[in-house]
Amino acid sequence: MTTATYLRPGLPSPVAENDGLDAPYWEGARRGELMVQRCKPCGNWQWGPEWICHKCLSFDVGWQKVEGRGRIYSWERPWHPVHPALKDQGPYIVVLVELPHAAGIRMLGNLVGDPRQEVRIGAEVEAVFEPHNDAKPPFTLVHWKIIGSG
Repeated sequence: MTTATYLRPGLPSPVAENDGLDAPYWEGARRGELMVQRCKPCGNWQWGPEWICHKCLSFDVGWQKVEGRGRIYSWERPWHPVHPALKDQGPYIVVLVELPHAAGIRMLGNLVGDPRQEVRIGAEVEAVFEPHNDAKPPFTLVHWKIIGSG
C-alpha cells in the first residue's frame, strides 16, 4: 500500500549507508516490500541491519521479504520538532511495531493519520510506503497505519 506524502519537504533524503549494509531494505521499500535480515545458517531474524548474526555470530546474513503487518508494541507522541523542516508539524506519532511474521523483531516508524488519534498497545498495523520519486536519489519511506482506519 502506498500513501500520499506524510512528511513535509525539506528533510534530508535517506539513502543506504556507504557500506551498502542496509541497501536491500531501501531497495525493497522502493518496490513496496518490507525487507529484514535473516541469518542463513540459523534462521534468526534481526533488525537493525548488522554484518553478523546476533544469535550464532555467522557472517552469512541475508535479506528476506516479510509481511508488512504487525502490532504496536510501544509508541510516543512528540510535540517538539526534531528537524527544522518539522517546525510546525507537531505533534506526530512514532510507533515501535512488533512483526509476528519475523519472530517478533521490532521496527520504528511514523503512524499515519490524525496525530491526536487514540493509540492502543497491541493495535494491528500495516506498512504503508511513501515514495519520493522527485528526490535525488529517489527513495521510499515506510510508515505504519492502524488496520481498519480511514
